[in-house]
Amino acid sequence: MQKLTTKLIVVRPLETNKVLINPGMGFTTFNRFNGDINPCELVIKSPDPESNGVIAENKDYPLSSLAYFRTYWRFIEPSPKKYNWELIDYLLETAKFRKQSLVLRIPGRNKRVYEYPDWYLEKVGGWEKLTKKYPIPTEDPCYVKYYGNMIRALGERYDGHPYLDSVDLSISGSCGEGGGAADLSGKARETLLDSYLNSFVKTPLLMLCSDEKTTSYSMSKNAAGWRADCLGDMGGWDDDYSHMLDYYPRAIIKYGLQNAWKKAPVHFEAAWNMKHWLEKKWDIDYIIEQSLKWHISAFNNKSSPIPGKYWTKVNKWLKKMGYRFVLRKLSYPGNVISGKKFLIETWWENKGVAPIYRNYVLAFRLKNQNSSYIIKTDADIRNWLPGDIIYDTELFISDSIPKEKYNIQIGIIDKDTERPMVKLAITGKINSGWYEMGEVTVN
Repeated sequence: MQKLTTKLIVVRPLETNKVLINPGMGFTTFNRFNGDINPCELVIKSPDPESNGVIAENKDYPLSSLAYFRTYWRFIEPSPKKYNWELIDYLLETAKFRKQSLVLRIPGRNKRVYEYPDWYLEKVGGWEKLTKKYPIPTEDPCYVKYYGNMIRALGERYDGHPYLDSVDLSISGSCGEGGGAADLSGKARETLLDSYLNSFVKTPLLMLCSDEKTTSYSMSKNAAGWRADCLGDMGGWDDDYSHMLDYYPRAIIKYGLQNAWKKAPVHFEAAWNMKHWLEKKWDIDYIIEQSLKWHISAFNNKSSPIPGKYWTKVNKWLKKMGYRFVLRKLSYPGNVISGKKFLIETWWENKGVAPIYRNYVLAFRLKNQNSSYIIKTDADIRNWLPGDIIYDTELFISDSIPKEKYNIQIGIIDKDTERPMVKLAITGKINSGWYEMGEVTVN
């Protein structure tokens, strides 16, 4: 590497205290998208062209990068092997227009007859016959086969889709929350789990915090994350037992979930909603504190309005949930040589409680009035856990880059579109989403 006698430029960006809407984290909308007043009807229609990607406002609810939807097997496969992909396509396309990504659950269920396809119920002789033979209906070999086939087809079509954030690994229970999974035979449980685990290798899977058999098997085959659907419960069903004070503290340890957050997301859903927490006088500070300890990335308050007195606490929560990247220091030479490499040194801090799980690219851009050049780094930002990060690298200046003065900018970008995707917790962002760092001269 040829060296120039040149002044070293040191940049210490100013930190911002703003709430940042970033991919894969924060509050989720529920069965609706940003700006929707009512839940989305699960019918096929074209995305609203008037939205043009502009984020609508949510009344009494945070803007969200995630849209969480649940739909049922009967709507996805109304006839054997005749899949209603138009529905999923519509949800993904609408999420794109509303600047969100889709989180999807197609519940594996135990209870409600109307969630199963009519053709499947006919095949097994009706609901009463099914439940008489199989008290846990998802034990039925026909269910294991046909529901599993649907999940495999879903994965074949959508695994790795850029607007599919994650999929719930749901095989059993009321609302698909995992009840009864531990009581399934090993063969049925593992076959159902495999339908997800073998089909979604790019898109993150979220296990239900239901039982050790399910979680240990899933994590032995896939770096799955997890979700739990009763955050905030401080005794809503039983004065002497609650999810927050009894179930979650033990289950997270006993089921081996305490380190899953390092590789895949942790999502929570409210028990009832935050308005109910307020009415019950449950301790919201404790609830938030525990969720952060469990490395929460996303929270579903079911699109229910946030009580006014909670907003200050919610905004503080949003600044800690998921990841929050602060660039503390950047240093680079003010003059670089065409056709050679130069050293850049960076110090970052992740002030959130989780890493980012998408394989975005840390990149630099050289920009002036005449031209623009993007230089991608090899940083794997998915390994940027909470705390300090030192990343130093040598950037190559192609000899095709004209010998001129440039602004040097930094961004976390999509590897294909090369558009900035992540807002940093610093000032200096320009309209394109890049962050101005200073000047550099190519010699």
